[in-house]
Amino acid sequence: MVELKTDTSIDAMHEAGQVVGRALTAVRKASDVGVSLLELDEVAHDVLREAGASSPFLGYRPSFAPTAFPAVLCASVNDAIVHGIPTRYKLRDGDLVSMDFGAELGGWVGDSALSFTVGTPRPADVRLIETAERALAAGIAAAVVGNRIGDIAHAIGTVCREGGYGIPDGFGGHGIGRRMHEDPGVPNEGRPGRGMKLRHGMVLAIEPMLIGGGTDGYHADADGWTLRTNDGSRAAHAEHTVAITETGPRILTARAD
Repeated sequence: MVELKTDTSIDAMHEAGQVVGRALTAVRKASDVGVSLLELDEVAHDVLREAGASSPFLGYRPSFAPTAFPAVLCASVNDAIVHGIPTRYKLRDGDLVSMDFGAELGGWVGDSALSFTVGTPRPADVRLIETAERALAAGIAAAVVGNRIGDIAHAIGTVCREGGYGIPDGFGGHGIGRRMHEDPGVPNEGRPGRGMKLRHGMVLAIEPMLIGGGTDGYHADADGWTLRTNDGSRAAHAEHTVAITETGPRILTARAD
């Protein structure tokens, strides 16, 4: 069941989304060679504390997970696509990092992700990240009243495939509101004109995930959370929480950077 949010509720979700944006900005600024993923998780946690917000990630345990998620930040490095658990791993020059973060404030949730490189970037990584951002922008542009979920999926998938990248099957965006994961699902590839019609008040987390090697295969680490590319290639992830409105898509997790 899809819950349509009121304009007042969307404004409240924007407040939660701004906490997410501030946290991701802080994490990106703190990411440097020699900094551990656990230290970055603490940076994100500090932003939550300052805002009086809580984490929808910490303690989250969906049906596929063997344990509850132990952090407030998903930190995925190099061949990790999504859901990376922060560890004592210290960032190295040239690492490609994808950070996914959520915040709950006033009973509403925001969710966003970005990818970036640490130190000296590889040209292939820069192109991969830029394509992920373009795919996200294309998906957001298609998130208008009267379109369908398939139009968002098609827009994202077209950018990814034209770039020569793989798309992990079964993982994509989702509705969001009082809970982090709500209906409907938002695939990262699909046929235009298909699926649920978009209406004013729907709020979606749109999140393309790209596999650099061009294949779609992935597997889970022994931790049961981290998803890695089968071919060992690098991956990128971009995400925003977006409200569907009569005046166009409204990005609720926009960052100042």
